Amino acid sequence: MDQKQNRYIVNKLLGETPLEALERMRIIEGLDSSIPMTYAGRLDPMAEGVLLILMGEECKNKDSYLGLDKEYEVEVLFGFETDTGDTLGKIKNQELKNKNEIEIEEINSELQKFKGKFLQEYPAYSSKTVDGVQLHTLANKGELPEEMPTKEVEIYDIKILEEREINSEILLREIKNNISKVKGDFRQSEIIDLWEKNLIEKNIFKIIKIKVSCSSGTYMRSLAHNLGVKLGVSALAYSIKRMRVGGYSL
Repeated sequence: MDQKQNRYIVNKLLGETPLEALERMRIIEGLDSSIPMTYAGRLDPMAEGVLLILMGEECKNKDSYLGLDKEYEVEVLFGFETDTGDTLGKIKNQELKNKNEIEIEEINSELQKFKGKFLQEYPAYSSKTVDGVQLHTLANKGELPEEMPTKEVEIYDIKILEEREINSEILLREIKNNISKVKGDFRQSEIIDLWEKNLIEKNIFKIIKIKVSCSSGTYMRSLAHNLGVKLGVSALAYSIKRMRVGGYSL
């Protein structure tokens, strides 16, 4: 904690919501519930890493933190697409080219095309509002707008850190373990059931790990999905770790 600025740099854990991370830190630090606290820049339950938490008078300066650049390390899993863009989502069937046909050189070539400014569509399961209603609420009701809202974002740098393969048995075990860490109603039972049905057959899947430096508001789930679209194969964000927010890191 920066005592002078009333600012915490917290490692949000996998499965936590930002609010749960805030409350965990409040308990650890022994802070009274009457002390105002907020977080600047949310992270999805399946994402982890740097979360800025403000306390007291610093809460009034929240807006000054929201536009800070970000840096992420993201694992992209090829072979599946979900309605959330990560593993905490319902699998969507597609007829696309086989995931094993893509080579690392082709992946890197398409990745580099994302550098610069572009319009990125908000994920269906996000907190962006349309006519005062958050998209994830509309998605659950099957009432998403025909034209999804977009935002101009910028990727400053993007590169592949590593490539690996994972078999269906280990993949299912890891997904179930990660989903089990999420509390509340996120359709967990239905989602796990779909993963179990789609991972019955033995298979090998490709995962790449990438490092992304970008502007605020850039969705890694959308980036993973769009990379798959460019390659003609289903893809999702298997893991997301925020390494830096502005000049703040763990």
